[in-house]
Amino acid sequence: MQDSSVQPDPPRSALPGSARRIGYGMALGAGVLWGTTGPLSTALYAEGLELTAVGFWRVLLGGIALAAWGIRRPELFRVDRQAVVLVGLFGGICVAGFEVAYQFAIAGVGVAGAAALLYTAPVIVAIAGRLVLGEALTPLRLILAVGVMVGATFTVRGGSGVEDLFTSERQGMILGVAGGLIAALSYAGTTLIARYAVPRYGAERVLFLEIVGATVVLAVLLPATGETPVPPSGAGAWLYMGLLAAVTVLAANFLFFGALRRVEAAPVSVAATIEPVAGALMAAALLGQNLTALGWIGLLLVVGSVAAGYVHEGLRAGSEPPLSDRI
Repeated sequence: MQDSSVQPDPPRSALPGSARRIGYGMALGAGVLWGTTGPLSTALYAEGLELTAVGFWRVLLGGIALAAWGIRRPELFRVDRQAVVLVGLFGGICVAGFEVAYQFAIAGVGVAGAAALLYTAPVIVAIAGRLVLGEALTPLRLILAVGVMVGATFTVRGGSGVEDLFTSERQGMILGVAGGLIAALSYAGTTLIARYAVPRYGAERVLFLEIVGATVVLAVLLPATGETPVPPSGAGAWLYMGLLAAVTVLAANFLFFGALRRVEAAPVSVAATIEPVAGALMAAALLGQNLTALGWIGLLLVVGSVAAGYVHEGLRAGSEPPLSDRI
């Protein structure tokens, strides 16, 4: 349940220009920080950590940090049974699926390819919104969906320099594409849950419940499938893991939430689409994962189509689309 003592924020459209500029800057910062997920995860692979373990320790450390932060904000822990089931259980399942699948995508098709596949999530949301929520599937939405899918295909085919963690390049490509699409499907699930839960419980509380739920789900399922998550070994591995949790789970989300308090959701989401571009640039500079011209065309097609979709939805609704939290 919501804490009645919390005062509502002022209308974002009424905030001064300086606050809005800060909001845009925070949204860009969140996108750049999310872009570090691929490079930091790849560094952990080099340290010998298994793909499934990276996702588990990332959400566990993020959850512990959020719980410590919540000591000063006890309303974070005030939730009803519906929130526990919907957000903690079903949201946690979605986040757990995302955490494992996205690691396979990064390892199989590279940082840029994984990010491009992840950004097919708005396509899944549009289709699911039509089937589940009865939302209109307009011609423009279909055109943008095709743009995203074609762009993702170009990006995956235009990548190179992926670290060989599988028995063959073909196996890596198959598992990488499958992982990216499952990650997108999981992310779409958290988006649909957020559309209902965030207005009722608040973004920070939803994030906390999903992280706790994901940690529990992974702690049960991974050992049951013979993939018990081994902790990082050595100071270097712990450093990378700590950075992955602090930067991509905590800092990026708090920047994103801060941006949403200053700017409407659609332009914030557009600014955050800098993520795959930032990730691709970092992967090229730090990991030697270069993109061909076709790959860059595909990546820009993904970013442009997703950004155009957010802008269109904001204008079409007369207000901005609801928050879709990113884990």
